[in-house]
Formats: sequence, C-alpha cells, structure tokens
Amino acid sequence: MEGQDYNVIREGSVKGRYLSPEMLHPILEFWGEKMHLEKIGNSVMGRPIQKIVLGTGPIKVMMWSQMHGNESTTTKAVLDLVKALHLGYRNSGDILESLTLVIIPQLNPDGAEAYTRENAAGIDLNRDARNQTQPESIVLSETFREHKPDFCFNLHDQRTIFSAGPGPHPATLSFLSPAADTSRSVTASRLTAMQIISGINRELQAVIPGQIGRYDDAFNPNCVGDTFQMQQTPTLLFEAGHFAGDYEREKTRQYVFTALWTALDQIVAGRYREETQKGYEDIPENQKKFFDILIRNAQVLQPDLSAQSDAGILYREELRSGSIHFSPEIEKQGDLSESYGHVEYDCIQQVDLEKLRSLKEITVLFPERKR
Repeated sequence: MEGQDYNVIREGSVKGRYLSPEMLHPILEFWGEKMHLEKIGNSVMGRPIQKIVLGTGPIKVMMWSQMHGNESTTTKAVLDLVKALHLGYRNSGDILESLTLVIIPQLNPDGAEAYTRENAAGIDLNRDARNQTQPESIVLSETFREHKPDFCFNLHDQRTIFSAGPGPHPATLSFLSPAADTSRSVTASRLTAMQIISGINRELQAVIPGQIGRYDDAFNPNCVGDTFQMQQTPTLLFEAGHFAGDYEREKTRQYVFTALWTALDQIVAGRYREETQKGYEDIPENQKKFFDILIRNAQVLQPDLSAQSDAGILYREELRSGSIHFSPEIEKQGDLSESYGHVEYDCIQQVDLEKLRSLKEITVLFPERKR
C-alpha cells in the first residue's frame, strides 16, 4: 500500500505505544454511531469490554487485540481497518457484503491501562484458554460461541529481539497457524490458516522483503489460538514486531493493516485456496538474534572486560505520565558475534570514541565511568 493511500484511512487520533481504555473509548463511541458497538462484559477492575460488529455477510471473521495490555500496535491497525471500511476504501463494499466482522479491540483494558502483559489479577490471558479463570477469558470464549466464526485473528505484538530467520533481518511481522494437537498435525483448519498466511506473506514481501517471520508452533492447549484451532476454526496469530527506527511502531502498524486487509480480501475472493502449505513453511522461523543496541568490542570502553567482549542492550519499557519511555539495560555480555543490533557500534572502528562514550546508552552501560 502506498503511504499516501494509507494516510487517508489512518486513525490519526491515536499513535505511539500507549493506548489506554480512556484513549480508546471516544473512538469506539464515534464509530459506534455508524456501526454496531456493544458492551460484552467487564474486566477484573470493572472496565467495560466492547465489540464492534460490521458487515452483513455469511462468512464470519472474529478478531481480538490487546489480550496483552502492553501490545497496542494491532489495536491501532484495527482502528485503521474500521475507518477504512467506513470510508469505502478499495473493495470495502465486497468485504462488508461477504463478511460479518466481530472485533474486540481491547480484550484486556486493565492491562492496557497499566501497560502490563497480564490482566489486573496478574494472569496471562493467553494461558487461560482451558481453565478460563478470568472474566476477560470468559468474554472471549462466550463471544466465540455466540458468533461461531469461520475464521479467527489473534492479534499481538512481539519483542524487538526476533529476527526473520538467522540473518540480520528484523521480524517486522510474524505469523503462526497454531497447532491443534501435540503432534502438530496439519488439520483442515490449520491448513486453511497456513494458506491465508502464505498469501499475506506474498503481499508483504513486496514492501518489507525478508522481514516476515513464522512463529514457533509448539502446541499449548492453554493458548487461545491452539484452543480455537482444536475446535476446527482456522485461526491466525498476528505478531507486530520491529521496523528500523520505529519504536513507536507506526510503520509496523501500517504493515499490520495491510496484512489484515489482505487476509480479508483473500477470504472474500477465496484466493487463499490457491496457496500451499509449502508457501507457509517457506517463511523463515523466528529466531532471537537481535538486541536494541549492540556494542562490539566493548572492552575498548571498559578494559576490565575480556578480549573481544561485546555488550547487548535491550530497552525496558516504562509507563510514565501517560507515555512509554525506553530505558536501556545490559542483557548480555561476551561473544555476541552471531547476534545483531538494531543499532550497532564497533569500538575498534569507531573514529570518535569520546562521542560514543558520551551517549546515554553507554552511560547506562558503564555507570561507574564519569562523563
């Protein structure tokens, strides 16, 4: 999708990593006057959980976002999707006539407010599918039973550590067709999800070549995607990841929107049936190859480190006064020659070491040095 086209349908009232219920509700209320908006339950702390239903078609697609409260990129893309459909973007008419979309934009509003993965009871909702101990898990399950969707989209963010395969390419988006059993059989529903993902990958390779990954498919019946796949509903896991320099994940947001639109378009036209299991399996599996900052030959800055010692730094995300701040912390030191950094410094090759030493990241790395 061209950037100019996307800017027309981008929901400009939200941006950045923090998307609280108070920020989301006015947008939902606005679109609720134009589409069906309904409260379907409450969180642990009593915050409302809402769904949007739009379209009148016989094929039902259910999607949910912010099951993990600190994973907001896909929620932003969902809001873009709703706006695009309202504005009649491209083949919106065909989508709304062929599909009924059931969207839970923020399943975990307490976690979204606190910017935590877990809900207010400290439970990871994506490990509560079988026991359903939490009200949010029950809401999701009841919505699934009520609508009996033909397809499910499970929408998440992933960490910056992931590469698309072993090379130096960040996994800007990753996908998974979850397993339905311990042997990871390719059931009919799982094959359908694989085919849709293969088509999404084909579309995205044109704009972010080499930056699409495939998530590990180890079976876990406590995970929602595996549970719905067990019930023979084709289920796709979407994971929004890192694009160079995009820690607010606004570029990634655009690619998630493209992936969502491509998936819906495939379902409407039935084109996913032309895709193959091999097309899915050819997507490289995610590997943990990245640091946010990688300092090679760090012993130049700190002589007591062993020879050829590198330093890998990851950002810790902190909610402060309604926005997310990134604090760098050492994750690993040693020989990191097989790893990559979204930003890299080589202390041997660096011309201006004093400038390098003055960086905030280096100050945190070596706090005992006076700057």
